[in-house]
Amino acid sequence: MAQRDGRGWFGRRSAPSSTTRSDRRLDSPKGMRTPFMRLSSGNDRMGRFSEAFARGMGTPWFLVGMSVFVTVWLVYNTVAPIDAQFDPRALNFTLLTLILSLQASYAAPMILLAQNRQDDRDRVQIEQDRQRAERNLADTEYLAREVVALRLAMKDVATKEFLRSELRALLDELDRRDDDNAAQAEAAAVDDLARNAREQ
Repeated sequence: MAQRDGRGWFGRRSAPSSTTRSDRRLDSPKGMRTPFMRLSSGNDRMGRFSEAFARGMGTPWFLVGMSVFVTVWLVYNTVAPIDAQFDPRALNFTLLTLILSLQASYAAPMILLAQNRQDDRDRVQIEQDRQRAERNLADTEYLAREVVALRLAMKDVATKEFLRSELRALLDELDRRDDDNAAQAEAAAVDDLARNAREQ
């Protein structure tokens, strides 16, 4: 009976299940509220940490700091009294060797993780560059087709010389018509004068 109202056997309220907690997330679609998404988010956080770690190891300050640390360690455990040494020389600096081995065992996978993330970014960048190049090529081909179409259309357009020759011919035709009209008017006037003279 205690389980029906959400309480455990000892009267304590039971913790919500992982499904209920994941369904309450509002920053992702309902179908994607799964532990896998939380795991991938953790992987992304781990990837960012590995990149920061690899970036820090690739600086000269890390090399200088590591050199100073190892030098101080070796000098102290060599010069200090035997009772004060925590990694004695007689044991071939076992603790320092263990620390450096542990650092190397963690550094190598983190560097590989950082390289994998960089490879993924490079792959995305290459894909974007390829798509951009395809768009530029398509735009160039379109502009080339438009230029060819304009050139073909310009061949059908009348040039200045053609227009001038046509206008000149039209003016000559108009002048000729004016001369003909003037001659006809003079002839008609002469005929009228002759007719009037005969009538008188």
